[in-house]
Amino acid sequence: MLRVTAASLCASCQMMRVLLPPSASLTSTATPHGKREENQQTVDSLYELSVDIRKIRKLRGWVLSESPAYVCETAGLLRDMGADPAAIAHILETHPEAVLCRPEDVAAQRDLWESVCPNRRTLMGIIEKFPASFFTVSHHGNQRANILYLQSLRLNKKIISKLMASAPQSFSRPVESNQEVIHTLRETYLDLGGDEGNLRVWLQKLLSQNPYILLRPAEAWRDSLGFLRERGFSTEELLSLVSSLRASISELKPDAMQQALAYVQGALSCSEDELKQIVIRCPAVLYYSLPTLAGRFQGLMDAGVRTEQVKESPNVLELTTQIVLYRIQKLASYGYDVCSGGLDVIVGTKKDFETSYAKLNLRQQRPLFNPVAPLRTVEE
Repeated sequence: MLRVTAASLCASCQMMRVLLPPSASLTSTATPHGKREENQQTVDSLYELSVDIRKIRKLRGWVLSESPAYVCETAGLLRDMGADPAAIAHILETHPEAVLCRPEDVAAQRDLWESVCPNRRTLMGIIEKFPASFFTVSHHGNQRANILYLQSLRLNKKIISKLMASAPQSFSRPVESNQEVIHTLRETYLDLGGDEGNLRVWLQKLLSQNPYILLRPAEAWRDSLGFLRERGFSTEELLSLVSSLRASISELKPDAMQQALAYVQGALSCSEDELKQIVIRCPAVLYYSLPTLAGRFQGLMDAGVRTEQVKESPNVLELTTQIVLYRIQKLASYGYDVCSGGLDVIVGTKKDFETSYAKLNLRQQRPLFNPVAPLRTVEE
C-alpha cells in the first residue's frame, strides 16, 4: 500500500514538473553565487504538495540542496497515517528536514510511537505539533529502550507520549541516564515520607508537569533539597515544596535561593519560622531573581501596601507590579481600599480576581434586606 501511494505521488510530481512553466523551473534552481544548487526534484515534489517553498528557502534553504530526498515517500507515510493535504504541507513547511529521513526509518519511528499512542489520530496530532520530535530518527535504539523502561514503571502511555513529544532529548540519550534520575526521584520521594504505593502517581504528576525533568542531573536534586534541609524545612514541608514547584526545584541553585530568602527575610522583617511559612505559602519566591523580587516588593510599597499585608498574603509577590496596580485601581473604583483591607482579594489568577471582583461589585449593587421593614404594595 505504501509503495503504491508513494509511486502515485512521485508520478504526480513528475507530471507537475512537465506542467510547470519554464520560468518557475528556472526560479526554483536559481541560487546566489557561492551557494549549492537546489535539488530540482525536491523543489518540484514540494510544490506539488502545496508546500510554501519560499518559507523553506528563508528558514532552512540547505534542505532543498540535499540528495537523496524522499518527499513523495514521506508524504505517502503521512497520508497513510491519516494526514490530509493541508496537514502534510504544514508538517513539511515546519520541519522540511523530514524529507531527508529514509522511508524505512520513518516507518520504524511510526511503529515505535504507535506503541505509546492510543490511535493514529492522536499520533498525527502530535506530529503536526511536534514534527521535529517525531522525525528524530537517529537514536531509534535509545528511544525504544527508554520507552520500554518507562513502560516497565507502569507509567501512563499518555505521559510517555507527552514526554517524547515535548522533551525528545530525554529519549535520545542512553536509558541508563534516565534510570539514574528516576532512581533519585524515587529515593527523594521515599526519604521525604512518601508512600511507596503512591510513588507511580507522584512520578506521573511530576513528569506531566515538567517534561524536562529527566534532563536535570541527579545531583541537582540532591543539592537543592540539601540546602532547604539545612534551612530547617521538615520532610513533609519539602515534599509539599517539590510538588508545588512542579519539579522546578531541581533547577534552583543554592546560591540563588540563599539570596532570595535573605532578601525576603530582610524586606519583611520576619523570623526564620515566619520565613518558612512564607516560602510554603508562596514557593515562587525561591526561583524569582533578586531584581524581580525587589521590583515587585517596592511596587507594593509605592502603592501604599503595608509590609504586614505582604507577610499575610505572600502570594501577591507572584503578580507583576502592573497587574497589582490595575487590580487595586479597579477595586478602588467600587469603594474597596486594598491598603486598609486584605490582599487576598487581588491575588491569584485572572479568573480568581474576576470572581472576587464580581462578588464585591454585586455586594455594592444589592441593597441589604431588612426583615422588619414594611413591604411596599402595588397600591402604595
